[in-house]
Amino acid sequence: MTGFHDDALQAVVRLALAEDLGRAGDVTAQACVPAGARMTAVLAARKAGVAAGLGAARLAVRALDPDAVVEQVVRDGDAFDAGATLVRVDADARAVLAAERTALNLIGRLCGIATLTRAYVDAVSGARARIADTRKTTPGLRALEKRAVALGGGLNHRFGLDDAILIKDNHVALCGGDAAEAVRRAREHAGHLMKIEVEVDRLNQLRAVLALCDAGGGPDVVMLDNFSLEDLTTAVAETAGRVVLEASGGVALDTVRAIADTGVDVISVGALTHSAPALDVGLDVF
Repeated sequence: MTGFHDDALQAVVRLALAEDLGRAGDVTAQACVPAGARMTAVLAARKAGVAAGLGAARLAVRALDPDAVVEQVVRDGDAFDAGATLVRVDADARAVLAAERTALNLIGRLCGIATLTRAYVDAVSGARARIADTRKTTPGLRALEKRAVALGGGLNHRFGLDDAILIKDNHVALCGGDAAEAVRRAREHAGHLMKIEVEVDRLNQLRAVLALCDAGGGPDVVMLDNFSLEDLTTAVAETAGRVVLEASGGVALDTVRAIADTGVDVISVGALTHSAPALDVGLDVF
């Protein structure tokens, strides 16, 4: 990670270390490990996966030992096998032990997201559809988690509320239940560079929105929320490429291929970030 994402990772590492070290630091290491002792260790994968956030090890260890030698063996975005060495460390022993949990927690979380994303991307290989994330992220970790999705081969949906206009069902309800009216209001408000997406949950709503497209005032994207496979297929046929179609809701690894085969353009998957299991990574000392 470089630039913005490296800054975001550094900020999170700093907060995590402060949380873990508390007022007195690692009292166990202080009691058991002589001051000035050195150690060599590796961060090793217990399971196969996709790398993301490995810079957390470097940032965490060097925050406590600026002279530490930390080598990232696997590049972020690369796949690795179970047993693979991801990072090598040579540093003050107390520093490594104090930084261990912060590094492993972040690396396990981010590798887990990248790994799950790659599984979804592989599941739709050869289809038109691309896999995208959502804003269902861990508070404070959005930049890192969305980066992990990208490293897994997925697309990033909007980063925050200011990125694009996304008209959801509650917005439509507050516009009298009329999705087309909500889009008209959005068009009046939006600047020429602002994208507009509207969520619909039935075909008649889609048809009203498509009428706006024909009149030159439609959205850029329509989200088809919890549509059946039959209705997704109908939606793709009736839209005929006039607007980008995003399928959302009820997406799982065992259903995503069938959804992709309907011909939608994008499939958004909240599970990429809210339900990805942490990848098992451990610290082995030599």
